[in-house]
Amino acid sequence: MSDTQMPAVSLIPVPGRWHASLELAREIERRGFAGIYVPSLGEAMGFCEALALQTEYIPFGTAIVNIYTRHPFDYAASAAMIHELSDGRFRFGIGVSHELVNGFLRVETGKPVADMRIFVESLRAAPRVGELPPVVLAALRDPMVRLGGRVGDGVVFANAARSHIAHSLSVLPEEKRDSDAFFFANMIPTVISDDLDAARARNRQTMTFYAKLPNYRKYWMQAGYEEEMHAIEGAIAAGEDDELPGLLSDRWLDDCTLAGNAAQVREGLEAWIDAGVRTPIVVPSSVAGNQMKAFAELFAAFQ
Repeated sequence: MSDTQMPAVSLIPVPGRWHASLELAREIERRGFAGIYVPSLGEAMGFCEALALQTEYIPFGTAIVNIYTRHPFDYAASAAMIHELSDGRFRFGIGVSHELVNGFLRVETGKPVADMRIFVESLRAAPRVGELPPVVLAALRDPMVRLGGRVGDGVVFANAARSHIAHSLSVLPEEKRDSDAFFFANMIPTVISDDLDAARARNRQTMTFYAKLPNYRKYWMQAGYEEEMHAIEGAIAAGEDDELPGLLSDRWLDDCTLAGNAAQVREGLEAWIDAGVRTPIVVPSSVAGNQMKAFAELFAAFQ
């Protein structure tokens, strides 16, 4: 491998394969990756508790859990326990998710920035829980980035545009922007394949879901992709969801994801780091199989 900085990775624990997921986490640690971050698709807090006990030195965290699904005092107790069990390796990533997701969960999305500020205040006021871990806010648009700089210990993006990272950094207070202690990360959909078109097509499948979410479209418009987002909104309004993947341009896709052979992905990762992302979090997918296949391809690219 070249001197490329090792990325962190996103790991989705699979029900029925919890032991295999933990073994995969231990392999990620053995191979020297920079961290393991667990998304909100499953039991993120429970899996992080297991990581605290089943790994030794790799940093890990939630990226993210939904603030609307549990009381902040309940979250505080769990987060503090994981923080203690892991000897300080845990980062507690929190977010407001999206109205579409929250509607499915039958929880109400309020005013995201105000709700997040109140949640963090309540979390830190929880009695008799012990020391809390660093609190990382899921951010995308400027108001939440700004709040993360004021009340958080870091911000984590997902599917951000690399060309817009400098702007997002500029929103942070200077002391946070320049501090290595402030966590600044982005989750990057990644497909490693010698067939660039196939890799991009797999990323398009992933990104089509996010393109349906209004907050993402507003963010990508701000990042300079008005033409693509207006076209997507027109297709959604017309009920033409099947047209969405074809509306995601290569220019937009290459700014928000990583695709290609191992060398191309490593080069792309370096570009993300050069853009200012201190902790790039690879979210691996494969054109040829499931998450386990995607990690095998990732391991080969960074061996």
